[in-house]
Amino acid sequence: MFNSMRLMRNSLLAMLTLFVSAALFAAESPEQIVRSASKDVLDIIKKNEKDAAKTRDLVDTRLSPMADYKRMTALATGQYWKSATPAQQEALTAEFRAMLVRTYLSALTLYKNAQINIKGSRAGNDADEQTVRTEVTLPGQKPIPLDFSFEKKNDWKVYDISVDGISFINNHRNQFGSVIRKDGIDGLIKQLAARNAAAKQAK
Repeated sequence: MFNSMRLMRNSLLAMLTLFVSAALFAAESPEQIVRSASKDVLDIIKKNEKDAAKTRDLVDTRLSPMADYKRMTALATGQYWKSATPAQQEALTAEFRAMLVRTYLSALTLYKNAQINIKGSRAGNDADEQTVRTEVTLPGQKPIPLDFSFEKKNDWKVYDISVDGISFINNHRNQFGSVIRKDGIDGLIKQLAARNAAAKQAK
């Protein structure tokens, strides 16, 4: 009886902790989210620099709560997204997510001493949109602007990233459209999967 009550108490405490953590995360502003995530990602890179696979997985896990990968993929796929089956949409999102994390990591691991400086935020077209401006500082290099576009639904989520003024979504939309017109949705999935696999093997 005592063990059962203790187990129930511990379970309730665990659930309460999860609810509180989720509420705190949801209450964070986009700037606070980027500041916290940037620090964690840089720490992950420094602590696991000799294990690329572990670094990638840890960074992916850390970024997952703040990113709306499905919306990103839909925007990058453009008009062809609605014609994709649910299974194709899921596969596209998974490969696009892997590509985005890989690209983000490449920008930060180019130099071991990269730093991310928060430069402030600006409002979007309405109250539910906001862009956080940051700069990636590399030793001996000109700072690279890295902006995160957020939209708030239930909570704030990143739906686009711009590097030096170039939108990650817009930069891939024309490329994706060209592949889809030639080889279809499955052709794009196959191409993205091949690129992601090749990148893993190169590490």
